[in-house]
Amino acid sequence: MRRMGTLFLVRHGQASFGAADYDQLSELGERQCRRLGEYFGLRGRRFQAVLRGSLKRHEQSVAALLQGLGDAPPAAVHPGLDEYDSGALVRAVHAGPMPQAAAADAYRQHMRLLRQGLAAWMDGSTCPEGMPSHADFVAGIVAVLDHVRSSYDADVLMMSSGGPISNAVGHVLGVSAGVVIELNMRLRNTAVTEFSFNPKRHVLHSFNHLPHLDSAEFDRWQTFS
Repeated sequence: MRRMGTLFLVRHGQASFGAADYDQLSELGERQCRRLGEYFGLRGRRFQAVLRGSLKRHEQSVAALLQGLGDAPPAAVHPGLDEYDSGALVRAVHAGPMPQAAAADAYRQHMRLLRQGLAAWMDGSTCPEGMPSHADFVAGIVAVLDHVRSSYDADVLMMSSGGPISNAVGHVLGVSAGVVIELNMRLRNTAVTEFSFNPKRHVLHSFNHLPHLDSAEFDRWQTFS
């Protein structure tokens, strides 16, 4: 009889919001990931499999985490774990250029429009350029979850982004689109979400926690971008 496994869904380290190439870990993002790997290693965590999306920040996050952890299987790439295109979502609900503003104001404006774009995409009222339907996006995530249930029976590491992780949680819990958006907005860099799984189902065990940064010395390492 197969025992239950644990799927560790990890959001990538801090990327480069506001830079020409967002899909690039910052120096802090690399340190966050190495620290998480060290945390797993100190607790004797060993992974039966490592899965990641195809984005650069996913690849870099896994590489930095494994520097801290040490030995692990080669990461298998699953495009179903790739993030949605936030720019396309915003453009679908906001015509013309973004207004000029101070950095903090620009970030708040972006997040407000992103919420609107996500809601419109999820209810089918927009078709952002170059993106799948929301139903197809979720189907890609569910396919990876099904692969985990059918293929593994121990600890599995999955490196992805806020969109896929929040939609995975939403799928497992059966919650509304509005709740999925709120989950998405709260996910922190290198936050760990845990599913217990067996061949029949996944069960949410924890969401968005930072055990590797749970001390005052790491307060400034807790980020959302």
